[in-house]
Amino acid sequence: MTSEQREFLPDSIRTNGATNNPWWANAVVYQIYPRSFQDTNGDGIGDLRGIISRLDYLADLGVDVLWLSPVYKSPQDDNGYDISDYQDIDPMFGTLYDMDDLIDAVHERGMRIIIDLVVNHTSDEHSWFEASRRGTAPYADWYWWRPAKEGHTPGVPGSEPNNWGSDFGGSAWEYSPERNEYYLHSFSEKQPDLNWENPAVRQAVYDMMNWWLDRGIDGFRMDVITLISKPIGVDGELPDGVPGEDGYANAQIVMADGPRLDEFLKEMRQEVFAGREGFLTVGEAPGITPDRNRAITDPSNHELDMLFLFHHVEFDARGSKWNPLPLDIVPLKRIMASEQEAVKDSGWASLFFNNHDQPRVVSRWGDTTTEQLHSLSAKALALVLHMHRGTPYIYQGEELGMTNAGFTALDQYRDIESLDLYRLRVLAMKLSTHDQMLEALGRRSRDNARTPMQWDSTIYAGFTDEDATTAPWLPVNSNKEDINALDELRDPNSVLAFYKDLIHLRHINPVISAGSWTLLDGDDKRVYAFVRSLEGFDLSDTTELSHVVVVANLTGRTAFIPPQTAAALGLDPIAFPVESGMSIDEENLLISNYPKGQTISALFTGKLAPWEAFAYQL
Repeated sequence: MTSEQREFLPDSIRTNGATNNPWWANAVVYQIYPRSFQDTNGDGIGDLRGIISRLDYLADLGVDVLWLSPVYKSPQDDNGYDISDYQDIDPMFGTLYDMDDLIDAVHERGMRIIIDLVVNHTSDEHSWFEASRRGTAPYADWYWWRPAKEGHTPGVPGSEPNNWGSDFGGSAWEYSPERNEYYLHSFSEKQPDLNWENPAVRQAVYDMMNWWLDRGIDGFRMDVITLISKPIGVDGELPDGVPGEDGYANAQIVMADGPRLDEFLKEMRQEVFAGREGFLTVGEAPGITPDRNRAITDPSNHELDMLFLFHHVEFDARGSKWNPLPLDIVPLKRIMASEQEAVKDSGWASLFFNNHDQPRVVSRWGDTTTEQLHSLSAKALALVLHMHRGTPYIYQGEELGMTNAGFTALDQYRDIESLDLYRLRVLAMKLSTHDQMLEALGRRSRDNARTPMQWDSTIYAGFTDEDATTAPWLPVNSNKEDINALDELRDPNSVLAFYKDLIHLRHINPVISAGSWTLLDGDDKRVYAFVRSLEGFDLSDTTELSHVVVVANLTGRTAFIPPQTAAALGLDPIAFPVESGMSIDEENLLISNYPKGQTISALFTGKLAPWEAFAYQL
């Protein structure tokens, strides 16, 4: 879809507190994980030419922005989130010239492109770190170096400067004999954290960002950007945190939203984006509360356009994500409501259930036991998300209803987090048995999101040529014959067709992109419902709405329409079934995952079928 096919909001409608509405107020973003999207040279790894070959599919889907996970030069310890050169492309993906062609091809189709910005840390093979490890000026303090704990022998376990733990397990400190000090790494030991307290570090980052913007990209998704300001003590010390079951403090909790975060983000805005137009900035924000999201995304504060919050994808576990719990929609609704309420007057929300770090939502919260329930639950979850106020993000394959990988053996996994934590929890600390951890990986490993894109039903799902001598880097999901783009493009009732309708609704209806959001029946255990309203808008154009009620039964059992929801729909919950004289207009049913006639019947009877979801105009 080109920008000419999308309605732009009049300035009279305020969205995120800005006088002039930003272009992304009714946009939809599509995330591409390049190594799993499309392989064109038969090496089993996706590439930039592969993305170019699939742009017409994405334009037809209707998305406005493409977000690329990292394609920079990298040792690939963490699949490219360990960058060794910010201004070059890793050969596995192509060249800078391929990147230039991709940027041009995206713009030719009326879309924009943003790239991952990973500047909390680099690779330990980056020239900056190599010089810093040698103590070479001016790079000596570009990273976080600390001596061993006082009275301890450097390099011996227990001598680390504090008790911070890496997100991938074990200590967040790695000893370097070359420097006889420890360096901080929030993630892998091959991902040392940059020292943002050093102005030279910040300037180098800003110069690199400007280089990419001048090259034609339209903005950045900023990886764990809320960790860049560390909590430094009075004497320059990094204080201990509260240890968890593995004996280490969660470094993300300790570091998140540090004392200089706002200062750094404001400086970045000035140094990189001042005088530019048409860009988008979105930050991955571990540890950020809804209220802090409002402050950071308030346009008057000149920081970021939006953030990814994580409370709504972290609540369904006990202690850690490796102890998952079944979906309880009551806390999910409360968390989503708190995020919506915080930005009702200023600021903005990012809307997502899936990304490269999350399991597939239809496997996590939906029902994949039958083909019908899979389709219905994928559509219901999509409708709930896309009808919230904010900018929706679609992760590749989500629009097809792609599921978790279904791996049954440890050797099928590739993700560093999964393998490192298996070694820690099962082999080293005996916190889980082999079977328990394998079950947890099957439900929560990041590899669930990273299996190759399912384009068709051939042996490699169209990700790479079926005659290729090299298999894909990660096994293809075995359900490719049932879930693939080729078949869904031909099916008007597919999950893909439903996503197209959702995207189109956001593009043409200001109430969906800009209207207020009000939760209904927050304590109901089966039905997720809310109202979107846009008061005082000129409704002379019948394609523009004033009120939309969104209703979804997020269970596999019949559910009654609860009282507040019934009232919002103009129905009397006491009088079900509704008398024949009651006005229920099929034309007002904007979208439903069941045939329209059945949903109209549900409105008369007050009973929602399993996974039934719809949006109704008042």
